[in-house]
Amino acid sequence: MGIKLIKISSLYFVVGVVLGMVMGMAGLYQFISTHAHINLLGWVSMTLFGLIYHSFPSITQNILAKVHFWLHNIGLPIMLLGLIAFGLRYNAVGIPLMSIGGVLIVIATIIFSINLWKNLHQPTN
Repeated sequence: MGIKLIKISSLYFVVGVVLGMVMGMAGLYQFISTHAHINLLGWVSMTLFGLIYHSFPSITQNILAKVHFWLHNIGLPIMLLGLIAFGLRYNAVGIPLMSIGGVLIVIATIIFSINLWKNLHQPTN
């Protein structure tokens, strides 16, 4: 699971860098929030999730890790589509998508934290 998250995060990194370049060159600053969320929730957070899961494989062997993985990977694209729609002033579509995706990501984040607190332990010697 950790390796999958790291690989997926690299795709968000590419998209975030390209979007940042396009925004700067074309002056499309209405997508700053989209750019920030792609980089922070896609690239940075998913890389950290991946590194944590890879470093502590025992915490991936439960339903919490699987639910976290899927909620984050479903919620983020939904939220990003909403942010893009919002940036294009399609608020009737953007706000519901941002809300649905954002709630899924918040739930995923809570589940990730519960998993860590419940299942990440000091090794016994």
